[in-house]
Amino acid sequence: MNDMSKLGQEIVEARTVQDYIDETPQWRDGTPVSSVPMTSMQWRIWGLAAAGKFFEGLVVFMTGVAMPLMSEEFGMGSFEHGLVGAASLFGILIGALTLGGLADHFGRKLMFIAEMVIFIFFLVLLSVASSFAWVVVFLFGVGLALGCDYPTAHLVISESIPSSSRGRLVLAAFAFQAVGALTGVAIGYLILTLSPEIGAWRLMYASAIVPGIIVLVGRFFVTESSHWLAAVGRLPEAEEQIRKLLRRRPDYPKQIKLRARHGHAHHKKERTIRSLFSAKNRRATILASVPWFLQDLSTYGIGIFTPTILAAALGEVRVAHHHDVTDIIANDMLAAKGAGFIDLLLLAGMIAAVLLADRVGRIPLQILGFIGCAVGLLVASFSVDYDGPMQIFLIYVGFMLFNFMTNLGPNAQTYLLAGEVFPTHVRGLGAGFAAAAAKVGAVLTAFFFPILLMDLGTQALLYGLAGASVLGAWVTWRFGIETKGMKLEDVGH
Repeated sequence: MNDMSKLGQEIVEARTVQDYIDETPQWRDGTPVSSVPMTSMQWRIWGLAAAGKFFEGLVVFMTGVAMPLMSEEFGMGSFEHGLVGAASLFGILIGALTLGGLADHFGRKLMFIAEMVIFIFFLVLLSVASSFAWVVVFLFGVGLALGCDYPTAHLVISESIPSSSRGRLVLAAFAFQAVGALTGVAIGYLILTLSPEIGAWRLMYASAIVPGIIVLVGRFFVTESSHWLAAVGRLPEAEEQIRKLLRRRPDYPKQIKLRARHGHAHHKKERTIRSLFSAKNRRATILASVPWFLQDLSTYGIGIFTPTILAAALGEVRVAHHHDVTDIIANDMLAAKGAGFIDLLLLAGMIAAVLLADRVGRIPLQILGFIGCAVGLLVASFSVDYDGPMQIFLIYVGFMLFNFMTNLGPNAQTYLLAGEVFPTHVRGLGAGFAAAAAKVGAVLTAFFFPILLMDLGTQALLYGLAGASVLGAWVTWRFGIETKGMKLEDVGH
């Protein structure tokens, strides 16, 4: 009888990975503490994942400042401008699609390390590139690493933190993309100030090498995802890793016994692109992919070419001779300063998203953000009908509103949803596919933006992007799946 009681007790005590992560301590009278305290390992994982998003913003948006200098050094036309703008984004597309899904096969930690090795390798090569062709190749390589980071960074955070704070902590890490964008523009401006020469763009990219190495070293000392280990049936290893993840003083929980909530068959399930379009996953795939695609049409086009648009608007007044090296650098500095001011609203929007995602929910914020983006783009489009100060005012107001609303809504929420709406066994694949679909939009915009800007003009282009934002709001409403407060183990079941 005693043995049977012990066996029953063990069955009761066996819990899922998320149950342990979500457990809160109690006061002496049994009242639970209102929030789950984070351990040092959880914060380490969060910080190292946030660094990956920082590097993405840094490199992609720094390209906008570096491009005029590259253009002068390599004699680039509109086609070459499009290639440079699209190279890293196309790399992100391929990296998210091919490397991101490998986290479902080989684990989150291995890919978390591998992506940083790839990033540093190509960044070093980019800083010493000897020709335009190599610049494009090395930017593509950098993009491969950043593409892998899209699903992997999300997974290492979301699978190691409490459900109640998942939204704000994932988005707080994602906010470092905006910090990186702002830093990239600032570094570009600083380097142009200290080294006003055409080759200064190389120093801009090289500035990220040493910080990248520091982050790489740190990633060797994080835990593997216990969610993933449990999903593939490796329960003893999952118990060991969650024990390390939740190590704190005083020790609790003192004993960990995991059960596979849905059995040990996840590793036998299909993990292919086709599985994302099964009846079970189709809605999640549409929600994760289509709005993100539509959002990236605008975000990367506006983000990368904001300095170019501002240079066109401001440069005519401030700089008369655009082919003199001194004037090119002066114009680039002026545009960089203006772009940096506008990019502050990216950070403000992300802060708002962090504060509201776990309160208001993902879907309402995404719909509201898409509508706000459309309004901002329309305001910016009106600038074409004016000259002088009014033109500059409308460009700034429109782009600032767009930047705030995109990070409050679709830029933040699409990233968050893509890592939440898929079951564990295809979460990396699904998030990677969604990021790849998004980067199809980014690549199309980055490549065709300078060409269409010349052929159609600013106003027609902004009208088209505003229409894409309205469509994004509708798709989000039609296929919405709210994940606020949901346990990851409940997704897809």
